[in-house]
Amino acid sequence: MSEVVGSVKEAPLSDATRARFAREVAKYPPEQAQSAVMACLSIVQQERGWVSPESELAIADYLGMPPMAVHEVTTFYNMYNQQPVGRFKLNVCTNAPCMFAGGPQALQHLCEKLGVEPYGTTADGMFTVQPCECLGACGDAPVMLVNDRNMCSFMSDDKLDQLVDGLRNAED
Repeated sequence: MSEVVGSVKEAPLSDATRARFAREVAKYPPEQAQSAVMACLSIVQQERGWVSPESELAIADYLGMPPMAVHEVTTFYNMYNQQPVGRFKLNVCTNAPCMFAGGPQALQHLCEKLGVEPYGTTADGMFTVQPCECLGACGDAPVMLVNDRNMCSFMSDDKLDQLVDGLRNAED
């Protein structure tokens, strides 16, 4: 990774991104603009697929906060991708209740089906598979989250196969 000193090397924040940031910042008193850091990180991830160090610097600059403070938020929460991921990010819960209900086996099945290790991305860039912490649907275990947005419950091997095949065949 190249070192960034004093400048953002990727494309600067677009006007549309800045407008989305402004809507989030407006929810807080002016002296508390930094409170929008998580929302801004989410916006960048939605638009770019991941949060790069350069994006962290741009957010820090926009919010008037130290870059390290933004980085601390990015690295504390596992919902922020710190490297590029596939078109479909498949998070499989392996926390205690899901662990006892087949979460690790679901993760293993997905990895074997897609030919990747946990945290790996398929060669075609379509899927990234990773374990995750509790998704708050313990009664539906094993559960998974697709692209940080869509919860899938009771994920048997057959349902996992159907999901992957369906996503592969999905049109934009």
